[in-house]
Amino acid sequence: MACALTQGFNLDCRDSIGGVKYLYIIETGNISSITEASGVVTALTLAGTPRRYNLIRDTSNFSETLTVSEQNGTVFAAQSVEIVINKRQANTRNEIMLLAKNNLTFFIVDNNGKGWMIGREFGLVLGAAVTGSGMAWGDRNGYTLPFAGNEKELAPEIAADVLATLAA
Repeated sequence: MACALTQGFNLDCRDSIGGVKYLYIIETGNISSITEASGVVTALTLAGTPRRYNLIRDTSNFSETLTVSEQNGTVFAAQSVEIVINKRQANTRNEIMLLAKNNLTFFIVDNNGKGWMIGREFGLVLGAAVTGSGMAWGDRNGYTLPFAGNEKELAPEIAADVLATLAA
């Protein structure tokens, strides 16, 4: 059988936590090559420089929905990333305008220290970004940026040594 199962699953330790620590963003067209083995990115060649976004704790996230249609014989993963940035200012506004004009790939580092490549082949696009001043003194003055896209498969993990090269 072409799609034979390869493993079962046992209960694991309860030592995983939610949230996104930081991420890198690059224009999808600036990825020259990707080497992937068994769902792990083991090498990347980039034509541009990924930009690091440090995120506010407990505000940003990514998710994937695997959609299977038995009737149509299709499988794909709908991917989304939501970033929250505090403090409205011109340089942030200008960067958001550039994000809105590109197909983007995200290299996300979660709070478990694992890296994930979102928008690997087709990229994500910025949706209806929300910016606001807030009303009360304690309200957010800033931006909420939702990105979405579809890929053939769930996001691959990124090997630790590959993540380290993104910071260089």
